[in-house]
Amino acid sequence: MFRPGPATELETNSNGHREKRSLYPTGRIMVASQSVLDSSTVLLVGRDDWLTQFAATLETRSEATVQTVEGKVEALELVRERTTDCLISEYTLEDATGLELLREIRTETTTLPVILCTAAGGETIASEAIGADVTDYIALTDPAEQMTDELVVRVERAIRTAQRANTQRERARQFDAIFNDSRTATWVLDPDGTLARVNETAREMVEADLETIVGEPFWTLPWWTTPDSTSTDVQQVVEKALDGKFGNVVVTQPPHIEDPRVTDLSVRPVENERGDIVSIVVEGVDVTERVDLERNLRQSEELHRVTLNNMTDTVLITDEVGEYTYVCPNVHFIFGYTAEEIHEQGTIDELLGTDLFDQEELTESGVLKNIETTATDKAGREHTLLVNVREVSIQDGTHLFSCRDITKRKQREEALATLQETARDFLYAETHQEIAQHIVDDTPGVLNLDASAVYLFDADTNDLRPAARSATMRELNGPLPAVHADGETLPSYSFVEDESLFFDDVHEADRLENRAADLRSAIYIPLGNHGVFVTGSDQVGVFDDVTRELADLLAATAEAALDRVTRESQLREQDRTLQQQNEQLTALNRINETIREIDQAIVQAKTREEVDHTVCELLTADDRFRFAWIGTVDPATDTIEPRAWAGSEQGYLDSQSFAVDELNAEPVAQTAATGDVTMVTNVAAGLRDEPWRKDALARDYLSVLSIPLVYNEFTHGVLTVYAPTQDAFDDTTKTVLAELGETIASALSAIERKNALLTTSMTRIEFTIDDPAFVLSRLARDAGCTLAYQGGVQQSTEGSYVFVTVEDSTLEDVVEAASQLVAIDDVQTISTADEGGVLRLRLTQPFLALELADHGAVFREATANPTTTTLVIDIPDSIDVRTITHLVRETFSTVELRTKQTLDQTAAHDLYSRFLDKLTERQLEVIQTAYYSGYFESPRESTGENVAATLGISPPAFYTHARTVQRKLFATLFEENNLPIAASATTVK
Repeated sequence: MFRPGPATELETNSNGHREKRSLYPTGRIMVASQSVLDSSTVLLVGRDDWLTQFAATLETRSEATVQTVEGKVEALELVRERTTDCLISEYTLEDATGLELLREIRTETTTLPVILCTAAGGETIASEAIGADVTDYIALTDPAEQMTDELVVRVERAIRTAQRANTQRERARQFDAIFNDSRTATWVLDPDGTLARVNETAREMVEADLETIVGEPFWTLPWWTTPDSTSTDVQQVVEKALDGKFGNVVVTQPPHIEDPRVTDLSVRPVENERGDIVSIVVEGVDVTERVDLERNLRQSEELHRVTLNNMTDTVLITDEVGEYTYVCPNVHFIFGYTAEEIHEQGTIDELLGTDLFDQEELTESGVLKNIETTATDKAGREHTLLVNVREVSIQDGTHLFSCRDITKRKQREEALATLQETARDFLYAETHQEIAQHIVDDTPGVLNLDASAVYLFDADTNDLRPAARSATMRELNGPLPAVHADGETLPSYSFVEDESLFFDDVHEADRLENRAADLRSAIYIPLGNHGVFVTGSDQVGVFDDVTRELADLLAATAEAALDRVTRESQLREQDRTLQQQNEQLTALNRINETIREIDQAIVQAKTREEVDHTVCELLTADDRFRFAWIGTVDPATDTIEPRAWAGSEQGYLDSQSFAVDELNAEPVAQTAATGDVTMVTNVAAGLRDEPWRKDALARDYLSVLSIPLVYNEFTHGVLTVYAPTQDAFDDTTKTVLAELGETIASALSAIERKNALLTTSMTRIEFTIDDPAFVLSRLARDAGCTLAYQGGVQQSTEGSYVFVTVEDSTLEDVVEAASQLVAIDDVQTISTADEGGVLRLRLTQPFLALELADHGAVFREATANPTTTTLVIDIPDSIDVRTITHLVRETFSTVELRTKQTLDQTAAHDLYSRFLDKLTERQLEVIQTAYYSGYFESPRESTGENVAATLGISPPAFYTHARTVQRKLFATLFEENNLPIAASATTVK
């Protein structure tokens, strides 16, 4: 605060004007400057005379704007308008004191300079004024003198101080705004280069704690701590600023991350009024994008330069008269000239010819595209070009020409046109040989190569055989031998590996077979599974990309044509096969119709003769088969005797002896000898080797099929059929007729079984056998007992059940022995006695009784002991005894016929048959089990509950079955007449 000096005085200056001078305690007089007051507004508050006098002084000595008010309210209104630069108030006001006004003003603003003047003040008022933040306090001792100089000086100083403070605050705000700029990282360093302050943008760039790095040298901080040139550069630029110089450096920051940023650092020193460095400000601007753009621009420029120098299109710019203003560096790609040589030619007409385009048309459209022309290069080769002409204004030029060489494309188009004609020729080719010749003939037009050949694959010999070759290929390579498809030679390797081979010089290939050949450049292309295409030249390195592509296209077109011919050949073969199959199917349908008729007829037939004649007649009913007959082998003469025939026989049966023989015999004899179907598809073959063929051909028997009539391994004769055409019998017909033979044999067996049941007379034969294969013989020997079978075999899905009586041994020993035999699946005790009992055996193999029953014979008894087994078999008179004897001898190894008796059964046999016809299989099983269990003995050996448990049924079910069987038996006895059985016996030694 200024204190009033002892005196003021007036002094005349150099211009003759008087200035008031204030004497300060130091004795130095300050002259007031009018520059600050001239632009200021001064507000005077109060009514004292000195205020009026001071207002007049200000208006006289300066250009200041002076405002006067009397009270606090008016003064505050003007202060709030922010137009006052300085307020001077007396202490005593009409509505308040100057001190109260000061306090009110400081609630509004702290920057407005306020001067409190009073003539009656003291230390208390001065202290309060200072506490209220007064700018200056003046105790008026001599207002008149003080108004002239001292007050003016103090007002000016207060205004100047306030303006300086405002300027500093404004600069501080500006610095803060710059310091807090989010786009710029800012650091403030102390004069020694250590960090003093950092803004938020820079702080976010690292994760370090700010408190730990403040006061550290700037170039050692986390922003550039990597020991490389970055921290050194930062240190150098800071040291430069410490010398008072502006510094700038571009650094990678931070340098230790995967994707660092590029920062432009600006370092400037901050000096005080004396020129001393008080701080250093470092600003960092992220210029990564700018650097990337610059780098990309340089790369783009390099790319364009490289592209322009290496692209195949040539760019030329000329002026209006055709003189060159720019020649592309790659002009040699097309024309073979350097850019300097092109310039020396003069105008573009020398290069592209005159009248290349119409100038009026170019002027109208601005650009002309795809002008086709020809030009000759430096070596004298002619090129076909596509030229685009555009009006431009570049490098003093007016016309831009872009030239593209389409010579190879034109060649390719011409070759493709030829290839299209070749493909059209392929459409009319019908054989692989024709296609091979077309390939050779058209290779010069497509590939401009005269040497060519085609190998076709022979699957039968696994060889590649030359199918077509040009004359030039013959001259260059000599004869072309067949090549084995083993991959050892070039054609073979290309075919086996399915790989196209291109050689600029085939003599460098390891697999070249003919080293003396003049063929140099060579191509080997596989034609799928059909063969290999070979072409070439006597020159080295004549193949370019177009030639390779066209060669592949030619080979692919040829392969497609070969595939088509193969498919068509296969289709024709399939058509022939389908036609044959249709014919076979038609014939098979006819056979099936005939067989259905035969099946229906033999089902209704009652005798063997009726079956035989029906079969022969139906087989020869149409023209497919000319003759059919059925014969039986006569064991006495070992010849086949006809028993039925139909069709055109013409004495054939009388012309042959039909002796059973496998070699050089009529088919029926071969079938009788071997038991297999015999088929002769062509009777005329081997005509002179077998006499029967002559007789057959004389009757137009051109093919023969002989079929054995076998059912359950028992032969009922042989059926032989003759056809008037060759190959009338195929495998399908053979199979169908063989099945018919089984059906016929089955029908004959059924008739024999039926006749056996109706026959009242039969022959009983007794055999002794010695064969461990018979299950009863094996069991009797292993158990050391006597076993007796007296009927009671049952057939089910689980196997055959047989009831046997055990003598001379305990049942436990027999059961144990039976359980060890594979032929016996299960043993069940039916009844027991002191020594022996009855067992039910479940057999895993067919029992003799069932086989005999299929042929109409009855297995009556079987008795087996450890040394001998006796069999008793009843054979109806309708059955040939020799047949059954043969069956027994075929079944067992050692067989002896002991006795043969003739039995005459009348009503008794018929009564037994009728009774069995009334029983179900389950009822028969129940009553047989009850009988052999001793249920009907008195006293009973087994109860009904025991029998039921053996059968696995409930007792009520057993009693129901037993009563039902008894009722049927009594009905048969009492309601039917029966006749006694008479028998006569003849013993055979």
